[in-house]
Amino acid sequence: MHELTHRAQFTGVPWLRAYFLGLVGELVGGVEPDPKRLLGAVARAVDEMRQGRNPIDEGGMVSLFASPERDLVFDMNDFDETLPGPWEWDVKRLCASLHIVARANGFRRRDADRVVRAAACAYRERTAWFATRRTMELWYDRIHVDDVIGHFPRRYRAALERDIRKARRKDHARAVTKLTQAVDGRVVFAEDPPLLVHLEATGHDMDEATPMIERYRQSLADDRRELFDRFHVVDAARKVVGVGSVGTRCWILLLEGPDHPGGDRLVLQVKEAQDSVLEPYVGASALDHHGKRVVVGQKLTQAASDLFLGWTTAPESGRQYYVRQLWDVKGQSDPLAMDVRNLSHYGTLCAWALARAHARTGDAAQLAGYLGGSGRFDEAIVDFSAAYARTNERDHRALLTAIADGRIVAQTGI
Repeated sequence: MHELTHRAQFTGVPWLRAYFLGLVGELVGGVEPDPKRLLGAVARAVDEMRQGRNPIDEGGMVSLFASPERDLVFDMNDFDETLPGPWEWDVKRLCASLHIVARANGFRRRDADRVVRAAACAYRERTAWFATRRTMELWYDRIHVDDVIGHFPRRYRAALERDIRKARRKDHARAVTKLTQAVDGRVVFAEDPPLLVHLEATGHDMDEATPMIERYRQSLADDRRELFDRFHVVDAARKVVGVGSVGTRCWILLLEGPDHPGGDRLVLQVKEAQDSVLEPYVGASALDHHGKRVVVGQKLTQAASDLFLGWTTAPESGRQYYVRQLWDVKGQSDPLAMDVRNLSHYGTLCAWALARAHARTGDAAQLAGYLGGSGRFDEAIVDFSAAYARTNERDHRALLTAIADGRIVAQTGI
């Protein structure tokens, strides 16, 4: 389903292809090829992976973020398509993704099956455990950072703790530092076209943004509204977001609080919310606003959510948005840098989070009863995931053939 969200995103931003090709050209043009250095780098990367360390600095071990109490927790993420639907779709998507990653990493079929089997088993067993919890116990349950560290074998913990330190640094203060500059005594967003462009350069102005900000304010609970009112908006810009959301509109707001010698600033992201790709299969949302759909789904599913989650509507276009902090402590996972054992533990951690989310939003006792105590469910998910991975590879080969035959025009070698 997720792939459907990308069907028209690159065509929606026509300058993006030329921009990235230019970046790649600059990179390649500035490289002095040195085979000995290249082979040495590869050898060091392989050695680091064998020791459980991630050689790709931007990758993390797990997806972490901060709770409002500033505790690091591991939980579900990416709610743009959230909608009530069949629970097994989530399990199949998780496990099929693990199988695809395992194959991409060059693992043997039996090892890929082993990774998926462990995740399916973990989901089943965690669901059974959650079925025994009282309602409030389940609602307060969180996967804390100490739980994450303890979940992985000792050999992986040094790399994990390094990634946790990196996650802690990626907070709202870093967002302010990275995205702003001082101009004539004022702190404003640093222009970086076409990736970051001030509101005025997009044909809009703050007079149009003000009603959106007020509508967002009304979506907040009373205590959060009181907190938001301590800040005022001093700048706004359009920002290009990650590849998964290219083509959708995204704005950022720079807010300032009361005078403070060290500065008191915050960056909020205002991201467009469109129809969920699940709607043709499960029906339209019962909520009348897609931004609200995303926010409600996130709050129901996550054990702890962003203090500033809310939604708003553009007054003239009617486009719907949800609002959150741009960065609020965030750590990314990099399963492509994991060995079999590491990926297996990562998959069971994800299954744990998914089982908890389903127990919060569904009936854990009914789910546990359906899953049973045997491994039949696990094996069925393994078979599905392996078949999906094979289909994924066939589809990719068909795409490459269509490109080679000229039936599809594509830019390759990027």
